[in-house]
Amino acid sequence: MSVRAEDSPSAKSTPVTSKAHSTDDTKDGPEVTVGDGAVKTSPRERDGEDSKDPPRDEEEEDTVYVKGHPIIRNGVDVSKFVVSLRDDGDPALTFRSILLGTVFAALSSVITMLYVFKPTQMQVSAVFIQLLVFIFGEFWALTTPRPDRFKWRWLQTILRFLNFGQPFGIKEHVVASLIASSANNGLSGVEIYAVERLFYDRSVSASTAVLATFSISLCGFVIAGVLRPLIVYPAEMVYWSTLPQVVLFQNLHFDRRANRGRLVKFVWALGLAAVWEIFPAYIVTWLGGVSIFCLASMDAPESTRTVFSTIFGGASSNEGMGLLNFSLDWQYIQSSFLSLPFKQQVNSWIGYAIWYIVMPALFYANVWNAKTFPFMSTSLFASNGTKFSTTAILNDHGTIDYDKLDEIGLPHLTSSTVWGYFTSSLAIGALITHVILFYGKDMVLAWKQSRVKTQPDIHYQAMLKYKEVPMWWYLFLFVLCFVAGLAVNIKGDTTLPVWGYIVSLLLGGFIAPFSCVLYGLYGTGVGTNQISKMVAGVVHPGRPLANLYFASWSHQVILLAVNLANWLKVGQYTKVPHRVMFGTQVYGTLLGAAFNYIIMTTIVTNQREILLDPKGNNVWSGSTVQSLNSQAITWALAKEMYGSSGRYVIVPLGLLFGAILPVLHWGLIKLFPRVKDWPINTTIIVSYAGQRYYGNTSWVWSSIAVGVFSQFWLRRRMPRIYNKYNYLIGAALDGGSQVIIFVLTFAVFGASGKEHPFPTWWGNPTGNPDHCL
Repeated sequence: MSVRAEDSPSAKSTPVTSKAHSTDDTKDGPEVTVGDGAVKTSPRERDGEDSKDPPRDEEEEDTVYVKGHPIIRNGVDVSKFVVSLRDDGDPALTFRSILLGTVFAALSSVITMLYVFKPTQMQVSAVFIQLLVFIFGEFWALTTPRPDRFKWRWLQTILRFLNFGQPFGIKEHVVASLIASSANNGLSGVEIYAVERLFYDRSVSASTAVLATFSISLCGFVIAGVLRPLIVYPAEMVYWSTLPQVVLFQNLHFDRRANRGRLVKFVWALGLAAVWEIFPAYIVTWLGGVSIFCLASMDAPESTRTVFSTIFGGASSNEGMGLLNFSLDWQYIQSSFLSLPFKQQVNSWIGYAIWYIVMPALFYANVWNAKTFPFMSTSLFASNGTKFSTTAILNDHGTIDYDKLDEIGLPHLTSSTVWGYFTSSLAIGALITHVILFYGKDMVLAWKQSRVKTQPDIHYQAMLKYKEVPMWWYLFLFVLCFVAGLAVNIKGDTTLPVWGYIVSLLLGGFIAPFSCVLYGLYGTGVGTNQISKMVAGVVHPGRPLANLYFASWSHQVILLAVNLANWLKVGQYTKVPHRVMFGTQVYGTLLGAAFNYIIMTTIVTNQREILLDPKGNNVWSGSTVQSLNSQAITWALAKEMYGSSGRYVIVPLGLLFGAILPVLHWGLIKLFPRVKDWPINTTIIVSYAGQRYYGNTSWVWSSIAVGVFSQFWLRRRMPRIYNKYNYLIGAALDGGSQVIIFVLTFAVFGASGKEHPFPTWWGNPTGNPDHCL
């Protein structure tokens, strides 16, 4: 096995004993105990073969079975028992896959960009796109004539090129879905252009837009390319949140007759999820936040209800923390909690426990004058609690006018936002030291195994027959992106100097490998955008626009490295050739960026006034771009707000404190070796301790319930059902809810121009859906 870190799931297990805990230092709990009824055995032992047979495969030896079915504990188990090794050698890059990918890339990018300027933000689910591609691919295959029906060879050749009458294969499906999903990789750059047009009253030139979009959209690909041996090839780099998609790909295409029962259940689950979603999303919105405490406080005095809403409310945005508030709306829960490993979810629960204690403590102790401002909000405020006007402190060049700033005063943040920023800094600091301390040796081993092609993962070995993408492809693409970025910052009016541009790329390139490792092992990452804004504020004080460009380039390096590595893993699981995965992702990213830019310019030109309005209306809202500009201005005042004498100096200090946490954890393991049996990851804990500092929170306890059911009970007690249906049903629930949300958004939520709200009644109240205040 390629990764054996002390708190990774890949560490080798020791034989089962009758003690309460196994000595396995990475399992997700004591599932391999005699009391659980789990038996560690090999197929030979189950078949009754003599114990003197030749030595069994070490990975077979480590497999844990319950009632003859394996428990999925780590990446090796996923490779052997969840993802099929089958490769039919079917074509991947076809006219059909390119056309379907292009069409749905347009759909995905247009909808996403529309919702940047809508009151309610929405992203198109990858599973939703996957299902749409499958439906149209199957329709193409079944309704077009087969080439052999015609006697003219030239016509047969054309029809074969057009894939008429030919089965829609899994690799075509993956490629089309990849193109469509890559369409929003360049969204960050386009959002900057919108901010420039709206708040700085200037438009980027066509050449700047083309070159900057190209550079920002693709600059991070080189990291994933160079680090493939570490972040893609090993079995433990599962990218757990993508497993439902992989399982759905294979169940839709492999052995359809044998999988008919699973597909029938998939269709039923998708249909039921679609029907159910109508109720919490539209008819009975109370189902989106069921809180016994909120119901009990309905007749209480307003002061009591306010406190209850702060602690227990969470069905509305920025309402409260949602303690013991359960959502039955799957659009918020989603299948990630059916697929994220138990070790990840345990750490997130610890983080939530800290969050529930600290958030109200900061507010009611009036830290940072918290009571002057709302309990939860991402807006900037004046000292008297009114909303802060960011444009009031800018000059005509889009930089800070310090005379105006002295007159108006520095903006203030809510205590929830400061805590969110602080924990984000903690997580970034912890991420770096945790990966170095706990995974450093394993990464070196994985790199060595890849160089000599001895990486033992069965899916990596199966992909050796395909030509790898030469390293110079990635390096050449990066050189093109780098030169394009240079041209933009030399000739364009970005206010970002060339040396700042280079620093932004170096910063992103430094953070990206750590983020990819964590995401691959745990299926989740930590927000790293803040360190980009923080560094930009330090090196470019008083320049909010430079901050935007700096953060965009820096963060895109990290984001794109994770996205590309994630899809490269999907390609490895589904046996799509390496070069096809590379080329189609580049194509999809640039295609989507073009669509995003066209839609952005159209909307900003035609709806400028309403987008500048702090409130907006029921159809259009500039809240997203307003928030981007506010953050840029805040970090442009980094010295004044976050410096040694600043009000929020705790935020940058979080980097140092966070870096120390894994060291303390590592030292504790050295003093008390049994601590390594606990699946603790300080990076995830501190990340989740402040991740939910804004927005809807009623789904948190529902996600915990889903995680306990799936990863703690079903996976350990009923592995047969878990292995066959867990990821498949999760994909169905996502798909069904997304389909209905998409329809409702245009039919009744006002995306088409006129809203049709459901009549008000007890289950759909005018106030907060959970009846808190």
